[in-house]
Amino acid sequence: MSSPVSAPKFAPDLLPTAAADFVAHHPDFDADGSLARLRADEYARLDETDQVYLDYTGGGMHAASQIDAHAELLRTRVLGNPHSANPTSLAMTELVEGARRYVAEFFDAPDDDYLVVFTPNASGALRVVGESYRFERGSHFALTYDNHNSVNGIREFAKARGAAVDYVPVVAPELRLDRAAMTEVLSGADRSKRNLLAFPAQSNYSGVQHPLDLVDEAHEHGWDVLVDMAAFAPTNRVDIAALRPDFAAFSFYKLMGFPTGIGCLLIRRDRLGSLHRPWFAGGTITIASVQGDGYYLHDDEAAFEDGTVDYLNIPAVETGLRHLDRIGVEVIHERVRCLTEWLLGALGSLRHTNGAPLVRVFGPTSTESRGGTISFVLHDPDGRPIDDRRVEELANGVNISLRTGCFCNPGAGEVAHGLTADDMRDFFGRSDAVSFMDLRREMLDRYDLLVAAVRVSVGVASNFTDVYRLICFLQSFLDRSTDEIGRAEFVAANCRIIRDSA
Repeated sequence: MSSPVSAPKFAPDLLPTAAADFVAHHPDFDADGSLARLRADEYARLDETDQVYLDYTGGGMHAASQIDAHAELLRTRVLGNPHSANPTSLAMTELVEGARRYVAEFFDAPDDDYLVVFTPNASGALRVVGESYRFERGSHFALTYDNHNSVNGIREFAKARGAAVDYVPVVAPELRLDRAAMTEVLSGADRSKRNLLAFPAQSNYSGVQHPLDLVDEAHEHGWDVLVDMAAFAPTNRVDIAALRPDFAAFSFYKLMGFPTGIGCLLIRRDRLGSLHRPWFAGGTITIASVQGDGYYLHDDEAAFEDGTVDYLNIPAVETGLRHLDRIGVEVIHERVRCLTEWLLGALGSLRHTNGAPLVRVFGPTSTESRGGTISFVLHDPDGRPIDDRRVEELANGVNISLRTGCFCNPGAGEVAHGLTADDMRDFFGRSDAVSFMDLRREMLDRYDLLVAAVRVSVGVASNFTDVYRLICFLQSFLDRSTDEIGRAEFVAANCRIIRDSA
């Protein structure tokens, strides 16, 4: 039997009062009303369709003007494949190269120092580094537990070439880097070998922002550094000239929603010697011969852009970045910080009648060195985990878009849930492949442990109403048992394979 539920702290009719209190505590959030006008002008479809979009770490939200500008370009210009010197190809080349220059400008990456390589996404950029880096026997590849699987996958290239793989832990409950362990790894490698460190500027799991001075420390010990900027760049100013990474990976759809099939890799020109592509393709070479059995790669970004780039969409990258620049990255950053601060406080205030917390946040519960990504699990009054899939299913019913699962980041999740190496080794080396659903099922059966989470994230178009509606929704789980809440109602007609969720 459920306990009697007290009057709600959060309710739709209390929104005006809550909004006024929010503004009183964050007077600079939208002092001149420009952010409200931005949402009304550029993101009106959110309110017109009554959508609460809280999945900005999964994908950014495009502005209406971005689509209008790109559609106008396609309607009015005659543009061809840039791999030629005819008029339509030259016109397209000019647009592609203009976008390349603006990407460098937006990220403060001096042309004399960095190449801008267009890729399908951040994962494509990371793969270029992984397959091309000159790992050798005696080399080290170091990476944090907290990394996207597209970074974790680089370890397979490293191991195949005889390099050692060193994982550096993050520490619960805030899931921040163990800096002493990192220093030990960096200082222990053979400086005469090529060694590569990879880490995310911001976690896609917990929102933790890892210290960027790791780049300098690694350089002092003779390492090359790859920084995954995918989760960081949408709401933080990126200053490549100041940071000086050897490689940095980005996905543009994470920043501004459209286009969805383009990312980039920034490569320091003086580190090109650290890379050797294992193959060549159309567009990457000056010449190749069948009978002469040879080829020569280009000595610039073309060597890494396989085949024909997504040329008709690349101009939309510049359009989107200019849109963000007009708003101001610092303005977006402050907007996200204010909403995240309120959201963390509200999540912590949700308690069952017996005093037990409804929400357990994985990661920092303050805005210090963290972004607008929050992962958490819900518990019923007896402490039993509430199925994240059921939470998502119920959120769908009230037009709230959030994300559930492990978010393509197994290392952060394993630490968050207290899983050990012994726990995880049992799932590998079996005769049959194990899915994430198999893992979660066995962990629930063995330990009553839900090895998944709910993730919400705010971004450029988020407002106070969005986060308030989320809290009103989550409040509905108070003083209800897992049996009362029920299980996710997946049926054959709508069941689909959900990948490990970026």
